[in-house]
Amino acid sequence: MPLLVLLGGILGSTGLIVVRPGPAPAEPPAPAPAVHAEPVYPGSVRVEVHAQGSLEPRVENDFVAEVGGRIDWVAPALETGARFAAGEVLVRIDDRDLRIAHEKAAAAVDRARHRLGLAEASHERRRSLEEAGAASSAALDEAASSAGVAAADLREARALLAAAEHDLERAVLRAPFEGRARELRIDVGEIVAPGTPVARLFAVDVAEVRLPIPDSELAFLEIPEPGTSAPDTSKPTPEPSAEPIAEPSAEPGEELDAGPVEIDVAAPGSDVILRGRFAGTLRELRGQVVGTEGALDPRTRMMTVVVRVPRPEDARVEPGVPALPMGLFMEATLLGRRFDGVVTLPRRALRGRDRVAVVDDEGRLRERPVSILRIEGERVLVQDGIAPGERVCTSPLDLAVDGMRVRVIAEHAARRPEETGAAR
Repeated sequence: MPLLVLLGGILGSTGLIVVRPGPAPAEPPAPAPAVHAEPVYPGSVRVEVHAQGSLEPRVENDFVAEVGGRIDWVAPALETGARFAAGEVLVRIDDRDLRIAHEKAAAAVDRARHRLGLAEASHERRRSLEEAGAASSAALDEAASSAGVAAADLREARALLAAAEHDLERAVLRAPFEGRARELRIDVGEIVAPGTPVARLFAVDVAEVRLPIPDSELAFLEIPEPGTSAPDTSKPTPEPSAEPIAEPSAEPGEELDAGPVEIDVAAPGSDVILRGRFAGTLRELRGQVVGTEGALDPRTRMMTVVVRVPRPEDARVEPGVPALPMGLFMEATLLGRRFDGVVTLPRRALRGRDRVAVVDDEGRLRERPVSILRIEGERVLVQDGIAPGERVCTSPLDLAVDGMRVRVIAEHAARRPEETGAAR
């Protein structure tokens, strides 16, 4: 019996050993997530500010009659809105009454001249008689006074003649500048009085675009100080490029090149690229910031920046496409200040408001704060916080942990600043 109990105990313990589960197998480590990363280098970057405005003439005013009369002739350019040159005759007023007044004034000058001659001759005779003792001093004084009055009458007659000549000249209304007529307000045969508006004219030598800019953006622009000289429109300026283009000329993250804009100012401001669609075609003009209107809008906290465009109507266009009209809505890209030592990143590389993730030499993700100069559309300009050549992660990671191991895929070759569009 004891033997059976011993055998049963041995068999029971053996069964327990057989059925007891062994240690669980170790789980394989999770694979490192794949990310895109690219070495970056600081460079020189020119920031851009975007705004919208309308193309407007620099000068627009009423063209008024300076003398009264009946309208004899109106230039076809006023009737059709065509372009006219500075000094070109636009309106003629019936000048027959003015010519009669001119003849009367000329005759008055002749009479006064003859009177003066007689008075001077009489004065000389009285002087000779007074020296010979044959005339009194009072008679000589009277002769001198008569000569002085005659000289004054001649000056007055000449002034009236000059006024009559000026009235004759003003009967012919000439264009004060090169431009177009926005509105004709008279017609042939109408009677006008001095000061009557006959047309509304605007200049086409220089156009302006007024752009509302947030006060926070003004620091990025070159704005001339108040009192600097205005553009000299008496000089011929090169034709601005306004050929039709299919799409905007710059890709996201690529700097626009405005090219030379010759506007004669003492302290030139930021160059501006203006785009507008007219007659089914996207058109491009070049301009320059020349100043501001000098006051912030208290409601929007915006400052109006003034951009001037030289001779916008002289821009080359395709045959049959009309010139750009005033009032055209324009999208503006203002090319602002240059900043050195700036790293340009795609916006997707930004984590939160001011952090990025870099991949270190051990393949681990390291998050760090950076100093952001500016965010422009899909690119971020980083001023500090990234060393030259560091690989910045541009892939979105929902569960990114500082120090986690990652696997870099599709890594681009390191691009030096001189190879990137943003560092030109």
